[in-house]
Amino acid sequence: MKKVHFIAIGGSAMHNLAIALHEKGYQVTGSDDAIFEPSSTRLKQRGLLPEEMGWFPEKITADLDAVILGMHAHADNPEMEKAQELGVKIYSYPEYLYEQSKDKTRVVIAGSHGKTTITSMVLHVLHFHHKEVDYMVGAQLEGFDVMVKLTEENDFMVMEGDEYLSSALDRRPKILLYQPNIALISGIAWDHVNVFPTFENYIHQFELFVESITNGGALIYNSEDEEVVKVVEQSEKALKKFPYKTPEYTIEDGITFLQTEEGPVPLDVFGKHNLNNLEGARLICNQLQIMDDDFYEAIQSFKGASKRLELINRTKDFAAYKDFAHAPSKVISTTNAVKEQFENRKLIACLELHTYSSLNPEFLSQYKGTLDKADEKIVYYNPEALAIKRMEHISPDDIRTAFGDDSIYVFTSSNELKSHLDSSDKSQKVFLMMSSANFGGIDLKELFA
Repeated sequence: MKKVHFIAIGGSAMHNLAIALHEKGYQVTGSDDAIFEPSSTRLKQRGLLPEEMGWFPEKITADLDAVILGMHAHADNPEMEKAQELGVKIYSYPEYLYEQSKDKTRVVIAGSHGKTTITSMVLHVLHFHHKEVDYMVGAQLEGFDVMVKLTEENDFMVMEGDEYLSSALDRRPKILLYQPNIALISGIAWDHVNVFPTFENYIHQFELFVESITNGGALIYNSEDEEVVKVVEQSEKALKKFPYKTPEYTIEDGITFLQTEEGPVPLDVFGKHNLNNLEGARLICNQLQIMDDDFYEAIQSFKGASKRLELINRTKDFAAYKDFAHAPSKVISTTNAVKEQFENRKLIACLELHTYSSLNPEFLSQYKGTLDKADEKIVYYNPEALAIKRMEHISPDDIRTAFGDDSIYVFTSSNELKSHLDSSDKSQKVFLMMSSANFGGIDLKELFA
């Protein structure tokens, strides 16, 4: 039985990998200085939740086969230092995923936006047709107990490829460690400005990603994204290249129909960006021997990944959705999608600025025009988040100037935001709540009951 210890086991990705190894039969231990829900309950259910919070070097012993180091563990972590002292092999999260999948056909879906949705679509279709694969995805999916699955017997490993850094010891983007046989790039829009200080530096990571694909491998790419096309076309790597673009579709009575050779296919998801994602997923599935008619049969029941245009509530009077959108490219595509789907309703778009990038005064101008399709625009941010991140003060006027719209409602209090939304006449409106956080703890289901 292999023995593996996790440093920072409570992370969203880390605890799912810990569960996957536990279910594979490994002896798993871990530590963290804080573990929140749902990680806490999910670890506890499997007997993996640490008895005490904190770091305990005595947990690191020479008989460990591996230590897996989470991104949120600092460079002076005492457990990591003990592992280095004992000579125990330390892996970053993506390194260990590669170690688990190096003898499989690896499928990696990368890009600044859409990668979670595309990965989710692929897994939904495979699951629908009872095709077993190993996987790693960044959102909870309907019909899947865990977000990471690892086996000895499955031939394929499908992974969402994040370009963020691997660990405190390994500062390479995660996507550079997987060495895919089949890869997809959905789009390139500058993100993670705290890590990639220039757009050119950010683009370079995708150039390196293309070079990391195995010789003779397949590269599927969004031909509607100029930056993606540049990266793909300049590569001289021996690859099979498959471009894709948004397929034809229509909207009738609030339902999107995909136009196919087999006729119109009704979908539960909507928005041009999601139709674009769907086309990328179709080409990935083709590579995995799922033909188009089987793909279209399965994709009709795909309801979306968690927090990706997820329905909060819909009545005869109004509809409300929540979305993980926070980067400018995601905000504009999500806002436009909802407006297109409900063109006869007034759109109230509410965005929380929460990430390092979105709260960076120098980056704020990237949001200019992103909410233009909304009839009422709201931006919320918590000044405490700026203080915690030790960032410059931002005023409501700074927000309006950056977004290029003086009509934007700006709230810095969640109670005031809730009161504003609560008092709104919801008749014939659609509400879009965009955040990678939780609007200061507002219960959206209660708000839009």
